[in-house]
This record gives sequence, structure tokens and C-alpha cells, in this order.
Amino acid sequence: MEVKIISEKQKKLARYAKALGHPVRVYVLQLLGKKSCCYSGDLSDELPIAKSTLSQHLKELKEAGLIQGEIEAPRIKYCVNKENWKEAQELFKDFLKLE
Repeated sequence: MEVKIISEKQKKLARYAKALGHPVRVYVLQLLGKKSCCYSGDLSDELPIAKSTLSQHLKELKEAGLIQGEIEAPRIKYCVNKENWKEAQELFKDFLKLE
């Protein structure tokens, strides 16, 4: 019988932590948290990085479930995924209580 040492909560926490592991992604989340939503073009105006680099950061945040994107051709509107953000906050809060 296989013993499971890694829980689903630990996997989710690690996934969220990985997504937050770059300052640009932290900045994007902070920016989106201050607004209801933002278009990718507006984000690229805010950040002095290549659009392709921004796209990769947005992809990482989206794959982690921290943001969601909605296509409004020709642009994409991004918003914080409030449900997953709340879950991430709880997981980090519990994790940081380690004694």
C-alpha cells in the first residue's frame, strides 16, 4: 500500500507559490487587485517588458488559477480569480502559522 505524504492542499499551495515566484507576477496581481479588470494592452503599457514576456507571466498566473482571462477580440481582459485568490490566502495563512 502506497503512503501519500503530499496532500492536495500542499500541491495547491506550491502551485500558487510558484506563480507568485516572480516580482512581475506579484506586480500584475497587485495591479489587478486594485481594478476590477484590465486589458492585456493596458498591462503592457504599465510594464517596461516585452509583450511576449508579459504574456508568459499572464499564462503562469492563469494556469495557477489566480487570474482569469476573457477574450474580447482583439484584446483579452484579465481579472483576479476571486475564489482561487481567497483559497490561496487561506492556504498561505495556514502555512505561515507553522510553529
